[in-house]
Amino acid sequence: MDSRPSVPALDEILGQSLPVLHDGFVRVVDYMGNDASIVQAARVSYGDGTKKISQDRALIRYLLRHRHTTPFEMCEIKLHIRAPMDVWRQWIRHRTASVNEYSTRYSIAIDAANETAPGEWRSQSSDNKQGSGAPLPEDIGAGLTAEEREFHARARQVYEHRLAAGVAREQARKDLPLSTFTEAYWKCDLHNLLHFLALRMEGHAQQEIREYATVIGEKIVSRWVPFAWEAFLDYRLNATTLSRDAMALLGFAARGEREAARAYAAERGLATADPVTGGWKLGREARELVETLASLGIASPWE
Repeated sequence: MDSRPSVPALDEILGQSLPVLHDGFVRVVDYMGNDASIVQAARVSYGDGTKKISQDRALIRYLLRHRHTTPFEMCEIKLHIRAPMDVWRQWIRHRTASVNEYSTRYSIAIDAANETAPGEWRSQSSDNKQGSGAPLPEDIGAGLTAEEREFHARARQVYEHRLAAGVAREQARKDLPLSTFTEAYWKCDLHNLLHFLALRMEGHAQQEIREYATVIGEKIVSRWVPFAWEAFLDYRLNATTLSRDAMALLGFAARGEREAARAYAAERGLATADPVTGGWKLGREARELVETLASLGIASPWE
């Protein structure tokens, strides 16, 4: 009988709390499988013959590159997480994990809330309704931080006064701020964990949950399944998917056909000519295409 796969690099941090934000953490509780488990699952489909022609790393890269996801589901990890409730609300939207959260109906709410340093307050993005823009001036941030501390202290005081008065825990908690920390056990297979990381390590994700995702990816997954992590970085996180329109515009750019590119974009509804200014109004998809082209070192046809 085969022994349980173990990963010495991950065992080194097993049970260790990795800090995130000012009072949060991520801790590996347990895990099942490793890079070899992915390969083993894949070779059940192919038979032993492929073992002679494919090394583990090459096969894992092939599987991830071509989106053969089932072998990655053979690996699982269980994490203990301490995160602010506003972060946890985003986290729990990933419905492909088993979760058990700290209950403030049974227990006293954790006496900690996520604090914001004066230089960490962010402005609202001007072109993304759910995103952040540039940092606010630190002198404004200092006032906001002081106000935040007062609010946190007052909210906790009200909560504890209710408990002392005999109010049920399930009701006393209702006015606690979203910055209050919660804890949960979160068990997920590797395929869905990588999907979580692809979304939450991405630059448009909220900074706070991005910090958690970065710790999980760079300090845990990289130790646990280094071949799969490398493939994930190469083919998911740091890769670009080209749409049909992006490929068409790329072709026009390669041939130096700028006017044809503009005509194509107008026909496809990606951009509209402004008769007053003589310029172009780009839709969201067109702006994303421009970013994609720029990442490839190719000038926008509207420049």
